[in-house]
Amino acid sequence: MSDQPSKATSPIVCYGLTVYLIGSFLWRVLIPAHEYAGTSTVYLGIAVDVLAIVGLIAIRAGIPKALFWIALVAGIGLLAIRLNGDASWWTGHLMYSVR
Repeated sequence: MSDQPSKATSPIVCYGLTVYLIGSFLWRVLIPAHEYAGTSTVYLGIAVDVLAIVGLIAIRAGIPKALFWIALVAGIGLLAIRLNGDASWWTGHLMYSVR
């Protein structure tokens, strides 16, 4: 047995994280939100987005370069959407509409 930890990361983790970031970004850009979330939900969502970006950077060796950059831009875009306005801050979506 070796004293060094294994550097191999499961492909399910690598591709699952990229699919989460890209899919979440597309969802929040293309689908309008219909209600505001509570304060704790907003901060929890931001924390999950930040942790997903940190995790993506940590496992970047197991992901093709192009896919890594696309997922990183999508992750940063998730945080940038919240700076679009008051409704975007509370919903995390680019558009907001009342049904």
